[in-house]
Formats: sequence, structure tokens, C-alpha cells
Amino acid sequence: MQLQEFSRWTPQIWSPAPLDEWGDKLQSVCGRFNPFGWEQRKVVNGGVVLSDVAGTEIVQVATDIGLVRREERDIRLDYGEHFFLLVQLQGLCAVEQLGRQNIVSPGDCILVDSSLPSSFYFNGQFSNHLSVHLPRQLLLSEKPNDFEVSRRLGAEDPMSMMLRALVAKILQTPSSHQRGGELRQLLLQVTRQAFAADGADMQLCPKERASGRLELAHVLVDRHLTAEWLTPQWLANKLGVSMRTLQEDFSTGGSTVTSFIRDRRLRLARDRLVEKQRGVDGGTIADIAFSSGFNDISYFNRCFKKAFDCSPKDIVRK
Repeated sequence: MQLQEFSRWTPQIWSPAPLDEWGDKLQSVCGRFNPFGWEQRKVVNGGVVLSDVAGTEIVQVATDIGLVRREERDIRLDYGEHFFLLVQLQGLCAVEQLGRQNIVSPGDCILVDSSLPSSFYFNGQFSNHLSVHLPRQLLLSEKPNDFEVSRRLGAEDPMSMMLRALVAKILQTPSSHQRGGELRQLLLQVTRQAFAADGADMQLCPKERASGRLELAHVLVDRHLTAEWLTPQWLANKLGVSMRTLQEDFSTGGSTVTSFIRDRRLRLARDRLVEKQRGVDGGTIADIAFSSGFNDISYFNRCFKKAFDCSPKDIVRK
């Protein structure tokens, strides 16, 4: 399948690059993703190219290595703050996350959560895709927010066509363009609809293992992040465990329930402040704080400065 709208992103010839150099570039723009070569090859035919367009980071990843993997330890060292919307341009790539594996072909789209382990298999064959970096908490802040990650949208799926058209349009839009923020918001809305889980909320069953409970706790926090009822006690009741058990589960990751919820809300507020700075009307700083789950503006300002080493006003004025 030839994707004419992305013709400039599919050159006939790619310059070879050392595997280490290619891997360093990938980590510098996508985070801790670890590449593994194919057989004895030490050279990669491809490249990693970052574009900042319409306030959105889009990374082109072209390669013929064996695989790229992101594990639990990588997430602990480099917490994932994005959903990656992948648009396959050339070749094949097998994407695995949450035990689901899909083979994506040219024109296909798939959503990957950077806060969860994932693997991308190339098996030494050339593959070329675009990875659109969407702020994780911002995408989760509105309904529907129960996404099916690692679900493939086929090239002929109308939602896949719409996503490709939006990505192509954004690639043609300079960061300073006055309509950039509107295009970005439209892409977030379409992505929410395209990957929304079918039916009502996923039934969450209590897990016996701490790792399983922790995974469900993260899902519940993401889905109810701005709700006033989201408290450690509500979370424990929802999971069917005691507060002590829940605190012990979170302590294995080096945090507490309260700090985890606060951190997620701070990241959401920061993303909304960045959108405000880009011209998207999100109300005042106080409005953003309250809509992100905080009910004390002084407390919000203190926590924000401690977390990001700058004030909310600094973000808006940047």
C-alpha cells in the first residue's frame, strides 16, 4: 500500500548508521527503549528523526534491526508520560503489549502506552513508522478514557484513515501556526474515539498478587483521576483490600498511594498549562488546578514547584 500523503517520509535510500548511534538517538527522543541487533549486524539502515510540528512531537523510526524492547526497569528509571500513536509507513512491525501482539502493515495505526512494558519486532526486515507523542494524562483527562492499547486499526478502517489524515496535516503545520492547537486537540479527540474500548468499563477483578493489584490500581487512578471521590480509601475498597495492603503494594514501587495520585494530577495540570501557553483556552491557573483534582491552590502551587522546579506561571509565560 502506497501512502501518498507521506511520500516525503519514505525515501528510496536510507543512510546506514552504527547500531549504538541509532539506539542513542532513539532513547534521546522516545525514552528508554532498548534496541537489539539482528544476527551479527552492527549497522542499521534507517534513522530516527524528530519533528516538532503544531506543538506535537512526531518521531520517524526507520530500521532493520531485530527488536526494540521497553521493560519494567526502564519504566522505573524513565516513567512513561505518553501514548505513542504509531502510523506504519513501510514494511511490517510486530507490536506486543499487555500480552497482545499485532502485525502492523503500511497504513495501519496502533496505540502504545509508554507506562507499560512493550516490544517491537522487526526480525532484520526494514520497517518505517511515525510515532506521534500524545501527552498521557491529557489524553486520559476526558471520556472515553478506557483505551485498548496494542489494538491494530487496519489501513482501510475509517478511523485509521482519519488519524492518518490528521497526522499528515499536522506534519505540514508549523509550530507557530495559530491553528496548531486546534489540530492537536482534534487529534486527541479522534484518538480517544478510535481506540475506545467497546462496551462499559472493563470489569476489574481483585488480584491476589501485588503486581496485579498495582496494575489495576493504576488503571483506576487514570480513569478517575479528577474525580473528588478518588482517595486511597476509595481505591482500597474498589480493589477489595485493606489500606495497609494497598500501601504495601505501592511501597514496592517506591511511592505511596497519595503521592502517586498527586503526581498523576500534577502531570495533567502541567500538560493543560502547556496547552494554555500554546493558545488553547483552559481557563485560569486556578481553574486548571481545580479541574485537575486539586482543591487548594496554595498546596497545588507548592507541589507543582517541588515536582517541576518551576511555578505554574512560569509554564504559561514560557
